[in-house]
Amino acid sequence: MATTNMQPAPTEATPQTIMLQVGGMTCASCALRVEKGLKKVPGVADAAVNLATERAQVTYDPATADVAALVKKIEATGYTATPVITAPPAGPATPPQGNAVAELAITGMTCASCVRRVEKALGKVAGVAEANVNLATEHATVTFDPLTTQIADLIGAVERTGYGATALTAAEAEPEEALAAEQGAPDAETLRRQAELQTRQRKLITGIALSLPVVLLSMFAMNRFPGENWLLLALTIPVWGYVGGDFHRTAYRVLRHFGANMDVLVSLGSTAAFLMSIVATIAPRAVGGVTFYDTTALIITLIYLGKYLEARAKGQASEAIRKLAGLRATVAHVIRNGQELDIPVQRVRVGDVLAVRPGEKIPTDGLVLSGQSAVDESMLTGESVPVEKAAPDAVIGATINQTGSLRIQATKVGGDTLLAGIIRLVEQAQGSKAPIQRLADTIAGIFVPVVLGIAALTFAGWTIAGLAGWHPAVGMMQTAQQPWVVALVAAIAVLVVACPCALGLATPTAIMVGTGQGAEAGILIKGGASLERLENVTALLLDKTGTITQGKPELTDVVPNPAAPLAEADLLRLAAAAESASEHPLARAIVAGAQARGLALPAATDFSAIPGGGVRAQVEGHALLIGTRKLLADQGIALSNREAQVTALENAGKTAMLVAVDGVVAGILGVADTVKPDTAEAIAQIQAQGIAVWMITGDNRRTAARVAAQVGIAPDHVLAEVLPGDKAAQVQRLHDAGALVAFAGDGINDAPALASADVSIAMGTGSDIAMEAADITLVKGNLRSIGTALALSRATMRTIRQNLFWAFGYNTLLIPLAIASPAIPFLRANAPIFAAAAMALSSVTVVSNSLRLRRFHRTAH
Repeated sequence: MATTNMQPAPTEATPQTIMLQVGGMTCASCALRVEKGLKKVPGVADAAVNLATERAQVTYDPATADVAALVKKIEATGYTATPVITAPPAGPATPPQGNAVAELAITGMTCASCVRRVEKALGKVAGVAEANVNLATEHATVTFDPLTTQIADLIGAVERTGYGATALTAAEAEPEEALAAEQGAPDAETLRRQAELQTRQRKLITGIALSLPVVLLSMFAMNRFPGENWLLLALTIPVWGYVGGDFHRTAYRVLRHFGANMDVLVSLGSTAAFLMSIVATIAPRAVGGVTFYDTTALIITLIYLGKYLEARAKGQASEAIRKLAGLRATVAHVIRNGQELDIPVQRVRVGDVLAVRPGEKIPTDGLVLSGQSAVDESMLTGESVPVEKAAPDAVIGATINQTGSLRIQATKVGGDTLLAGIIRLVEQAQGSKAPIQRLADTIAGIFVPVVLGIAALTFAGWTIAGLAGWHPAVGMMQTAQQPWVVALVAAIAVLVVACPCALGLATPTAIMVGTGQGAEAGILIKGGASLERLENVTALLLDKTGTITQGKPELTDVVPNPAAPLAEADLLRLAAAAESASEHPLARAIVAGAQARGLALPAATDFSAIPGGGVRAQVEGHALLIGTRKLLADQGIALSNREAQVTALENAGKTAMLVAVDGVVAGILGVADTVKPDTAEAIAQIQAQGIAVWMITGDNRRTAARVAAQVGIAPDHVLAEVLPGDKAAQVQRLHDAGALVAFAGDGINDAPALASADVSIAMGTGSDIAMEAADITLVKGNLRSIGTALALSRATMRTIRQNLFWAFGYNTLLIPLAIASPAIPFLRANAPIFAAAAMALSSVTVVSNSLRLRRFHRTAH
């Protein structure tokens, strides 16, 4: 009978997401084949395969499926798969209450089945709630009950399965990629791509070196000396077998599982020409003396050249992530026991006090404790002007301290920093799919089988035409008596020319470059779907506080009621005490104003916030109610002839807050929130793009109208006195009117409206909750970035459409040409060679067109 401390059954397991590196994919049909295979695995909720990044993102139920099953499924479809380490999620880990988390270094693992064996062994240990093993880092993360089991028990369980295990300290448990970056070394993914490019380069050089003499001999020395065909065979064998080996191996794996992809087309085309040439060399009387060694060599070499250039271009497309990772600081000066110690950044912990000298990178996110300096944040925000920092300002890791010395306290480290979050978001975006890609995926799924059918019909058609006595190639070398040879050449041309590579690369390469350029400009885009929706936005709804304005209001007026017994200082002192428990920006402005005047604030009790209205509290025995006219009217409190003063403050663009003490209006507090610089210009630029700009605020209509007039928003596009809970309803109202709505906000209370908008934009100066709910985050927090994001989305989608047009147009034009090649004099004998060159050019053209987006940040306004 099971003991009571067994691991709980994962009856309600939380879905997990894993990234797999997929090897062997060469075209859109490969990606679609892997995606379909993964979705058939029981427990898989979703799978998205990206050809450009060569990665699969899989969401699955760990109670039903596991990593080993996913890897096995990919391998069964004819490809390779390796789990990829991903950055830890933002925010602190949240293991079950009372549980501990241990990191173990595992040795001896070689494949995904090893991972599963170790996970199963750890999962069987009493008290273990969860065990995750990563093959790439050779680390195991174990969540366990320390009252039931010890780390020694975990190590013992691993060792009994035949592997080694060592407990890691917290500093040693950092991801290898982060450590490598901090030491200035390339990460594992970069090393893999570099090794792949070097291998491709060696093969390409071999292919070119052997193909050139084959082509020259075939063109200028045909039948000039004995044994010529045997020499051509000797030169072509390495090209077909070594350079083209990847095509043949992948084609074999795919065909073995009854699939078809680009490799099948290339392998069949080149092999057919090669085998026919061998037969012609050995038994020329059987098939005629014409050989196609030059066709074989050039098909493989030209296509391999295209794949090499494509691989280089794809590396450049992901350059943004490498740039971001390269921004990390490497060393931190930590103050411990009064001494300054130099330690690797990875060893900095939350709460550490760090010294930052002029010219140094700030090691991690934190708060300034002492000192004053200008900080260059351009690498993350795109803003060239340095920002002045002093206590208690927040600073961002990887930014550069310019003029003065600072002491900061680390608030976020490792995977929780802003830079780590940006890198994680860019990686997710670059691996995402835009809805427009669905059409390409659908076509790619049926394209290759259709092409195989077209090639077979081409061969049959030209063969029948030749046997029937009509053949346009009569007199072409020695093929008049062998019409099937001409038919085979045409069929080979169809196979080679009809590659769906360009189709598969059209969307993901553009998204990779577009989202990367956005990140460099301080615009974080969650994925292709967000880009596509943003392009079609017709209405932009801006939250006033923190989006149009600075979001840091200041106390400007204290107006006591002459009829009330309170003096100005007492009025402010009591009001600030009541507001001290509130997190609202207006409340903080009142408290800051009182503190700036040197007022000591008494304690407040019975505090309660009234959403969209104000606050109430007890202070020194007085009942205070602070808020809007409507709030006081709802409580039956008369304004006592204060209406004119309230109106005057509101007409000046200030927020007037009425203070009632014991049921009587004791005075008015005026608070002003200044408009951000360049906001009016940014809104004009957005409006010039044909987008209607609206402003939404909880402020009264007079204040809202004054701010709207300052920034150029039409009076009928102002939504004032909107309660926080009603913002989402206003978004829906615009949506119901036929607008595609983008909402930009920065506060926690903006999250519902952000979630209900077609496109949600969070200002990076705001709350983590708003940024989590948003499709797009503006790191620098100004509205000019919205105009840039709109321009970027249009440029990216325009590039995607150009790519798809080229990919579809290429196949639409060239497949018929390949079919008709025997009837076209200059294509009769060389159609496969032209087909290989065109196919290589197709992929390179699509990727190169996407790379043009790298110039966007230099041309964006």
